[in-house]
Amino acid sequence: MSTCNVNNYECADAGLLLPLVNEYTWSIGARAFIYIVGLLWSFMGVSIIADMFMESIEMITSKKQKVQVADPNSDTGYTDIEILMWNGTVANLTLMALGSSAPEILLAIIEIVGNNFKAGALGPGTIVGSAAFNLMCITGICILSVPSPETKKLELIKVFAVTCIFSIFAYIWLIIILIVVTPDYVDLWEAFLTFLMFPAMVLLSYIADKDFCSRGPRKPSPEHLDLEAVIEGKELPETGIHANKRLILEFIKKLRHEKGYSEQDVATLASYVMEKEGSHSRGWYRRNAIREMTGSVKLTPNLDDRTRELLETMLLSEDTSGSRASFFSKPESMSKAIIEFAAPSAAVLEKDGRVKLCIMRHGKLNNRIVFKVETIDGTAESGSDYIEVKKSLVFDKDQTEQELEIEIVDDNIWEPDEVFFVRLSVEPDQVAEIGKRGVAQVVILNDDEPGTVEFDKPSFLFKESCGVARVPVKRVNGADGELKLNWKTKDISAVGGRDYEETEGELIFSHGEVEKHIEITINDDMEFEKDENFELFIDSVSKGAKIGHLSRTVVTIVNDDEFDGFVSRIANLTNANLDSLRLQRATWGKKFVEAMNVNGGDLEHASVFDYVMHFFTFGWKLIFAFVPPPTIWGGWLCFFVCLCFIGVLTAIIGDLASIFGCLIGLEDAVTAITLVALGTSLPDTFASRTAALNEKGADMAIGNVTGSNGVNVFLGLGFPWVMASIYWTVQGKSFEVSAGDLGFSVTVFTICAIFTVIVLMVRRYVSFFGGELGGPKVPKIISGVLLIFVWILYVLLSSLQTYKYIPGF
Repeated sequence: MSTCNVNNYECADAGLLLPLVNEYTWSIGARAFIYIVGLLWSFMGVSIIADMFMESIEMITSKKQKVQVADPNSDTGYTDIEILMWNGTVANLTLMALGSSAPEILLAIIEIVGNNFKAGALGPGTIVGSAAFNLMCITGICILSVPSPETKKLELIKVFAVTCIFSIFAYIWLIIILIVVTPDYVDLWEAFLTFLMFPAMVLLSYIADKDFCSRGPRKPSPEHLDLEAVIEGKELPETGIHANKRLILEFIKKLRHEKGYSEQDVATLASYVMEKEGSHSRGWYRRNAIREMTGSVKLTPNLDDRTRELLETMLLSEDTSGSRASFFSKPESMSKAIIEFAAPSAAVLEKDGRVKLCIMRHGKLNNRIVFKVETIDGTAESGSDYIEVKKSLVFDKDQTEQELEIEIVDDNIWEPDEVFFVRLSVEPDQVAEIGKRGVAQVVILNDDEPGTVEFDKPSFLFKESCGVARVPVKRVNGADGELKLNWKTKDISAVGGRDYEETEGELIFSHGEVEKHIEITINDDMEFEKDENFELFIDSVSKGAKIGHLSRTVVTIVNDDEFDGFVSRIANLTNANLDSLRLQRATWGKKFVEAMNVNGGDLEHASVFDYVMHFFTFGWKLIFAFVPPPTIWGGWLCFFVCLCFIGVLTAIIGDLASIFGCLIGLEDAVTAITLVALGTSLPDTFASRTAALNEKGADMAIGNVTGSNGVNVFLGLGFPWVMASIYWTVQGKSFEVSAGDLGFSVTVFTICAIFTVIVLMVRRYVSFFGGELGGPKVPKIISGVLLIFVWILYVLLSSLQTYKYIPGF
């Protein structure tokens, strides 16, 4: 008589911890559906705990130390400042790499321990599959993400070279030990040597980062840094985003004409712009990507209607004012073309019939730029006073200026002077930006006199820290022909050469120009003193022109010391806002509040997607709210608790993947390089794409991929192999690792990885492409799609070999 064993059913023994209940009566289809849903849900859970894990790592690596910087103005001869204790490269290759690769590494460790120290296919396969996806697919996505024709390059190319060499060598080393030296076995010395390559890679990367082997000047050590450079933010880039008085002052200058704003409004606006435009770590982008995916509170601040209006006001003032705050716009460089009008205003006689505006181009000149011009009505109306213009113009390669003609309507009717505006703009796909004179004012005059010049006001006020005093001079009652004026200064309490530089000069108005600025350099002596002033006057003008009533003006230099309190309060509020973005989970109470509310409680800015993902991940958020905050014990308690949670979740993910693969007929090796590798790499995909769009260089997008891949092999395989090798060596045996599927997969990956690196280097050094990321549209699409196809080819070949359609080793 035959019996039925209800404990012996299909795939019942495929997992280490699962199944938890007897599934004998369940259909294969129902079980497969439950396991795939459970696998996807577990991926979300491991992403959430990985966010907390990265948060603890950021707390650990943000620890600072005080160093002394030379300061001749200090009584002691030095000033104490704080810098980060962790080197950025070392942090990226150790704790940061562990934070992003913890699931893959722990899966390999748990699989070997759970299999009685016998090698499995899931752990190594996930490491190789994840490395392939990160290097080929994510790199291809990043190339495609940067809008054409903008390009981005790796800035730390030496560090990338070291990590790239180690990354590829790591997989070549696997081929050597699994196929060449000791086929199908890993001896104890091989396992130890694999593990020791991890600290060797970190050490050499640190040397490359510090440029110790270079013959040129090295980056100064903290004890020799210049204090002014530190204050201005030119050095110590690893100290993080923070607000200083210089930056806050730029915000206040932009809002000088606005009324009714508070210190908190300025602080909120400052923290928003600084966080948006500041450079961030790889960990920051990964954490923000996870929070976007799970409906949690974001790491970027949100603006209310009032502060958004203030932001728009400041951006508009950049287009019409004579000065442009350096913090709101990227500094001019040869990477982009700058397009602007030669003068902010012009005038034309109605009888002339047309006005000519000169448009200049500087910065990058070796490409073709398409830009738009359009007229905007003021008191003058299109059709009756002038002919509307709305068209595209082109700057050809190396062309630096061109004229725009606008037709003026002569109606033979007396009218007062009228005004209209002309605005420049460029499309996002152009490697260009609009300069500080992006809007020009055109005045239609009714006489043909050369005009009268005079100052706008009898006195002007400039802060000592302004750098350059720009005093406007207006040309009225005519603008015909070129007009020259000579100006001079006369000391009152300010002394020329000490408090300010230029004491005389010449100002030229071209035909039709009605406003220019006299620029005088103001010296900031950084000492407390009373307000100082000097007189500025128009000495003479060219023949036919006249000097108006306001031929003299007094320029007062205001000491900023009384303003320091106001600026300091705003700087403190801004830093508090920035800190709140990093310390949202500073207490257990805040952790539970954030876990139980959509978007961390910020319902005003929550999207439908946030609500949906919060519903699906609410259970994980509530469980992980019990994890200690990273503020306890410098982040180390949170670090180890998160590591334990990730270990348990990784074991569950391994079982879910193995059982699901078994139910649908997938081998563990194929499941590892597809489902598990994709699930663990999803946050990195979004993080890299965001970094490719926001960062100035390509380092945060693709530069850390090679380092992470090397860490996965040296640590993720080296450490469990050391444990297993010791275990079997004690018993007088060798640790067996089949070279069949793994050896073939590693070989294919190595060939594809070398090809990917070659593509990146060709894109870097062949000027046609412009850089690693972005570039001209067609080559960019070809490169990106090619690398994604290489990853698909790797998956296809590895899968065919697993099912014996292709012979292995």
